[in-house]
Amino acid sequence: MEKLKRYTVFLIGLFINSLGVSLITKASLGTSPISSIPYVLSLNFPFTLGQFTIAFSLLLIVLQLIILRRNFKAEHLLQIPISILFGYFIDLTMVMLFFVNPQTYIASLAYLLIGCVILGFGVYTEVLANVAMLPGESFVRAVSSTWKTEFGSTKVAFDVSLTVIAAVLSLLFAHRLDGVREGTIIAALLVGFIARLFGRWLSFLEPLLFSGSAKKGSAVSAKSHNAAEPPVIVIGRQFGSGGHDIGKALAERLGYAFYDNEIIRMTAGSTGYTPKFIQEKEENMTSSFLYDLVNQMYIYSDTQEAPQDKIFESEAAVIRDLASKGSCVIVGRCADYVLRERPNCLKVYLHASEEYRTARIMKAESLNHDDALRKVRQTDRRRADNYRYYTRRIWGHSRNYDLTVNTEIGPEAVQDVICRMMELKLSRS
Repeated sequence: MEKLKRYTVFLIGLFINSLGVSLITKASLGTSPISSIPYVLSLNFPFTLGQFTIAFSLLLIVLQLIILRRNFKAEHLLQIPISILFGYFIDLTMVMLFFVNPQTYIASLAYLLIGCVILGFGVYTEVLANVAMLPGESFVRAVSSTWKTEFGSTKVAFDVSLTVIAAVLSLLFAHRLDGVREGTIIAALLVGFIARLFGRWLSFLEPLLFSGSAKKGSAVSAKSHNAAEPPVIVIGRQFGSGGHDIGKALAERLGYAFYDNEIIRMTAGSTGYTPKFIQEKEENMTSSFLYDLVNQMYIYSDTQEAPQDKIFESEAAVIRDLASKGSCVIVGRCADYVLRERPNCLKVYLHASEEYRTARIMKAESLNHDDALRKVRQTDRRRADNYRYYTRRIWGHSRNYDLTVNTEIGPEAVQDVICRMMELKLSRS
């Protein structure tokens, strides 16, 4: 029954995918990169876009066989009926959209953007089903796994190659650029980004649709509500407010373990990334929108995570593991969100005025006022963006914490407040 539901969702996603491709094509501003070669060929030969899509997909499957050789498994053959069905879906939706005939550039652009949203939702739905991959995605996976290349950069190279080949074919057969236009680039930029947004906004759907996911989520929830778990203090902090030093002193005072930079080393062991790479990436997002749009648009895959996503998930796993082992103080890394359902977890946010924090950074890092102020603002902005991206919450908002404290009252006073709050929390649990 579970598998039947997954395949049903996949087929629905496949149809939505074809509807998006057809609407993008009907917009007359080019088509998506994966469909660019079949589309150019359909404009110059007496076969439909769907028929050329089937032929091109079968070619990609043959190339996978050549690349993977002994690693080509029977399950890869499932791509054949999927490709045939996808091709017929494209021809069907092209007929269904007979009324789409934009007469102005604005209308074409509107249809293109709507098509990108539909295609992005189709991609999300296929990944949600998690039963099969289309030949284009599977081909990229075969290349990246065989030659050990990064999935995202391989996908970029693949899409660029398809677009260039389509443009060359258009010039060769029609002596003009027909079928590859600005819409191809827009689709390449937006579809994966939109798919990721759907994945984040609709993350609640998987446990609702599939019982296996629901059971897993229930087990995690039940465990997190075990009142016998050791007490944990998590500290979010503005840059320069003294969060690290206060957290370390607090842990020594209470006899708790203390974790801050130690989490980087533990995460490095589980991700394969170097500690330096993790330190540069964690809690450091220049813009959540640009990150999603540029760094993530080609990484929406059920087999490969983007580096920053992988770091966040690995650090979250480390944090949960540390919290389950014994009483501790954990600094940063969205720990308040990761442990949000834990009853014996005191969530603290430390802040201070910009002047106070700038003065501390000037002294600690031997910077002049302007450089220290710039670093304070930049680091806070990146931490806020990172927090908002992964938690969909506002960084520093009092509602997310049990306690917010201005560290200008002094480190010992801050510790006293936190200790008293922890006593009250434990007495009520």
